[in-house]
Amino acid sequence: MTTRLLLVDDHKVVRSGLRMLLDNEADLTIVGEAGTGQEALRLVEQLQPDLVLMDIGLPDLSGIDVTHQIKQRWPRVAIVALTIHEDEEYFFKMLQAGVNGYVPKRAAPEELLVAIRTAIEGGIYLYPSLAKLLVKDYLAGERPDQLDGLTEREQEILTHLAEGVSNE
Repeated sequence: MTTRLLLVDDHKVVRSGLRMLLDNEADLTIVGEAGTGQEALRLVEQLQPDLVLMDIGLPDLSGIDVTHQIKQRWPRVAIVALTIHEDEEYFFKMLQAGVNGYVPKRAAPEELLVAIRTAIEGGIYLYPSLAKLLVKDYLAGERPDQLDGLTEREQEILTHLAEGVSNE
């Protein structure tokens, strides 16, 4: 089965580079490109992609707002944020909007492909350095006795994530 992708980024050169990368993947087909949030919303309705690769910094609407609207109107559409923003503010806002993945633009191409395929399979992909933010935020709000419900292995995995250890 082929996954239908919509690329959303305000920089044409970025969309062009993504197209070069993704066109080599037999299971992925780019069905459209958008340079603005309004254009993205129109194309999601028109093209019905399986996944949207979403930039946060768009000239009209933020990628956060566009993600929120897509998830409200077309909840089955997976969204992976591909952005220069690696700070907590944008990261948590995109998670709240409903993204299925969050990848910084500095990531290796293989990481982006893993994120796309994870999102399509119904999973959530978080770049390791950003997953660390989520774990730290979660643990900061927890008392040690609230972790008692986790198995020893789950606590070990949380600790590794908080330390920035990769999925491998």
